[in-house]
Amino acid sequence: MAPAQQDNVVRSAGIVSASVLASRVSGLVREILMARLFGAGQAYDAFLLGFRIPNLTRDLFAEGALSSAFVPTFTQYLSTRGREQAALLANLVATAVMLLVGGLCVLGIVFSPALVQLLAPGFRNVPGKFELAVTMTRVMFPFLLLVALAAQAMGVLNACNRFGVPAMSSTFFNVGSIAFGLTLGFLVGPRLGFSPIEGMAYGIVLGGALQLLWQLPSLHSLGFRFRPLWDWAHPGLRQIGRLMGPAILGNAAVQVNVMVSTNFASTIHDPVTGADGPVSWLSYAFRFMQLPLGLFGVAIASATLPAISRSASLGRIDEFRATLSRSLGMVFLLTLPSSIGLIVLGRPMIGAIYEGGRFQPYDTQQTALALSCYAIGLGGYSALKVLTPAFYALNDSRTPMLVSLASILINYSVALAMVRTGTLGHAGLAIATSAVAVFGFVAQFWILRNRIGGIHGRALLRSVLQISGACAAMGGVVVLTSGTLQGWLGVGRAARLIDLALSIPAGAAAFYAVCRLLKVAELEMAGRALVTPVLGWVTRRRARI
Repeated sequence: MAPAQQDNVVRSAGIVSASVLASRVSGLVREILMARLFGAGQAYDAFLLGFRIPNLTRDLFAEGALSSAFVPTFTQYLSTRGREQAALLANLVATAVMLLVGGLCVLGIVFSPALVQLLAPGFRNVPGKFELAVTMTRVMFPFLLLVALAAQAMGVLNACNRFGVPAMSSTFFNVGSIAFGLTLGFLVGPRLGFSPIEGMAYGIVLGGALQLLWQLPSLHSLGFRFRPLWDWAHPGLRQIGRLMGPAILGNAAVQVNVMVSTNFASTIHDPVTGADGPVSWLSYAFRFMQLPLGLFGVAIASATLPAISRSASLGRIDEFRATLSRSLGMVFLLTLPSSIGLIVLGRPMIGAIYEGGRFQPYDTQQTALALSCYAIGLGGYSALKVLTPAFYALNDSRTPMLVSLASILINYSVALAMVRTGTLGHAGLAIATSAVAVFGFVAQFWILRNRIGGIHGRALLRSVLQISGACAAMGGVVVLTSGTLQGWLGVGRAARLIDLALSIPAGAAAFYAVCRLLKVAELEMAGRALVTPVLGWVTRRRARI
């Protein structure tokens, strides 16, 4: 593949990454507010479960199976049949989503008690906790329909090479959920008779509506306007349905893993304090890991999928292979050092951001322990974001499904072993999640490599080894710098902020220097892709002057 074409993918990923950064920062602000207002206990555990249930079905039907099946098919229609036929397919899919996912929301509201019992039977042991979780679930279930429509809008825009607006939609969700939640929970709620945590739940739904509305003007500017259409025999819709069947089963396996972890976590009580917080600790830690996962894994995957879908639809397998290999290399360049950073600096990060109010130092310690275990699988988790859609681009949704089903056994076995031994408690569940991520990456990479005749594996392995060497150097610098600063400054909030402000740049400088010394190809490609637009902008400005 030509360097310019590789650079386009990296530049698109950069646009998505910048937008995702805003999303993750706003999401972190929401988490900080929730931590300060509700801590790690009954109310927030119930809120998390109520939010998690529509999130599980969202991953299952919306951003998971629907996006994976819709984007390659829509890109194929856009590339080979024109914008009019692509717009027709988009309207058919939107109508089907409203009917099917809307019906699912109604069923979810009716059967919320059964869903809560299935996911967290331990909640019945705490008076009022089960009932509160049921209320939270019923309030937030309509969020599923809104986010399904937003995911389809995102797929259309990405296929048209519009990445910034859809990536920013999550920021509008976070900002909207905060603003509406605080208003309803603490200003309007007391007058209407519902609690602050219920107000935050209503804020989630209104934030989901804002996430969809934000993308509509961009769709209209491209000529895509919704009109309800029914044609269940349409070949494009049927192709999406065929791809979604195995995709739903594959994503169901992922959700089963989440259910297993939540089920185990709801039964764990801290042996030291008897605290009822493992569900919250795991959630705070995983939310923290979402920052590098979104910035790098999701961003690169979002930019890669339309490119490899076009290559596959036009039969350009060499181009497909090269794009995929470079994208994986970029994932490892960015996520492996992030993993080391989260492991070494997790405690000062979490303490500086979350600690305060109801979030106590012990919560910081336990959340940091879970984060370090999650970080082990960050590279594999991010690489899966790129690999899984590659199968869908090849019209193969069966392979990711089989790998996901196999992961159920691995997750359950590791989680059960960790809980029974009791040595790591909730952190053992994070290790099980990381084990699933690593297994999924290895299995999918090996299968896809055999199917398309290689993914430039030797070059990718060389890059990974070089990046790992740079990570080792970075880790040594960060451990030395952070340990020295903690010895001098202690562990107060100001001390932690100073630690992070000095240790992170020192580690990044060491990583960059070693990568330059080793001539890591992905680093040079990233620099070229990001510097070229800036130089072009400067040249155009000078020409105008």
